Amino acid sequence: MIVAGEIHVTLAGALIALFIAGTVGSTLWWMLHPPVSHVQRIAARAEHELERMVDSLIVAFSPEIDSSHMVALAVKLARGERSELLALYVIEVPYTLPPDAEMPAEERVALDALGAAETIANKNNVAIRTEIIRARSTKQAILDVAKREKANLIILGSFREGKYSGAPLGHSIEEIAADAKCDVLIGVEGKHGTLLMDESVQTS
Repeated sequence: MIVAGEIHVTLAGALIALFIAGTVGSTLWWMLHPPVSHVQRIAARAEHELERMVDSLIVAFSPEIDSSHMVALAVKLARGERSELLALYVIEVPYTLPPDAEMPAEERVALDALGAAETIANKNNVAIRTEIIRARSTKQAILDVAKREKANLIILGSFREGKYSGAPLGHSIEEIAADAKCDVLIGVEGKHGTLLMDESVQTS
């Protein structure tokens, strides 16, 4: 007999109701928190690595390493990640000369290269430091500065043409990439590429 105003709940009915409520709740939670796809995990890991990579940047030059076309990319990375940017020029002093020998032609080239880097950085509102080092070994000088600066990324351009057979990479670049304790980015300028160009040059 059913009495008006009273509800009788059986054990089976209660279990069914709990099962339905749990199913609906879990479905709603899944809809609000979809599983992360493999692509999303890769993208998140790459973003984290980029943040770690570009905390401190060095773009390096020498008589054998032409990094002028890499400055724009270094500035873009530094601006996007608010990183510290150092433009370094290494004047390699041959063993036939004393360590403090005057090398005015090389010094003028160094000042021109770093001046151009400063100009690009200033146009993009990026703080940049410049430094000229005289050393016997370009590789060791760059690696020592990278260690001192606790650099996360060394940016190198292609081999300066004319001294060897025009190959884009030289011995110093290969040695730096092999022995560096941080990441090394080497850029070879393409004939029709625009990624490594300064934005102000592209729009002018």
